[in-house]
Amino acid sequence: MPVYEFQCPNGKITEKMVKMGTRQITCPHCGKKATKILSACTFTLKGGGWYADGYSSSKKGKK
Repeated sequence: MPVYEFQCPNGKITEKMVKMGTRQITCPHCGKKATKILSACTFTLKGGGWYADGYSSSKKGKK
């Protein structure tokens, strides 16, 4: 199950691991309904060359 961020009407943001189709949860701080929000991604791509030449490596494999 993925982790999503939810925001309640009071502005409190909570992270929770829920099923993908979940749109609302009960805020653990105030008890009101918190809705799913879009948050920034923390995905970082690192490595040599895949971004420059279509996912291939600069190293040649054995033939």
